[in-house]
Amino acid sequence: MSYSVGQVAGFAGITVRTLHHYDEIGLLVPSERTHAGHRRYNDADLDRLQQILFHRELGFPLDEVAALLDDPDADPRAHLRRQHDLLTARIEKLQKMAAAVEHAMEARTMGINLTPEERFEVFGDNDPEQYAEETERRWGGTAAYAESQARAARYTKDDWQRMRAENDDWTARYVALMAAGGRPDDEAAMDLAEEHRRQIDRWYYECPHAMHRCLGAMYVADERFKAYYDSTRAGFADHLSEAIAANADRHTA
Repeated sequence: MSYSVGQVAGFAGITVRTLHHYDEIGLLVPSERTHAGHRRYNDADLDRLQQILFHRELGFPLDEVAALLDDPDADPRAHLRRQHDLLTARIEKLQKMAAAVEHAMEARTMGINLTPEERFEVFGDNDPEQYAEETERRWGGTAAYAESQARAARYTKDDWQRMRAENDDWTARYVALMAAGGRPDDEAAMDLAEEHRRQIDRWYYECPHAMHRCLGAMYVADERFKAYYDSTRAGFADHLSEAIAANADRHTA
């Protein structure tokens, strides 16, 4: 059984022009031709083409491929083993390259494609990736985490600046409420807690009141969150946690 040049090109995923070139340089001369001079390839030709394409994929120039395939002392099995070894080595190299790309992607899990100067301008000392590894370990399999990552990947520098401005404004108003002696279960404190929940809902992930209550508890239980809030004003974390709980009760009663 023989095949036309078009059929072979289709089988191999190469162009007819490539097959013509291989014929012209003697690398792959079809075993048959029709009376009209059209090329016809048999199974042995296809085997040779496969070997050619293996070597081309591995980066061998055409003249070296021809020398390898036309070596009369070559053992076909040894030849295949050598190709297998070369392909295995290339696969390992590609896997390492893929791992490097994955690490680079992980380094941008927050989607912050900013220069170092822009990152400092937007975030200052509060690096949003500071707890990225732990965050992924604790919540990496959750829908909220996936949604947060997807949203963050779309944000621009302006988005991050708007987000920080909103948070700074909210923080200033909450600190003013505390300075004025406001209680966590006062309506004003609960309103600010609700605004806090809506910011999370708008910028990061859907945050119903039950989830917000859990976050509020974590702000006190986790010493790092507590230190973050209390660095703004002593007692901030406890006050906010209680306000979040009171607001959740108000909305779920």
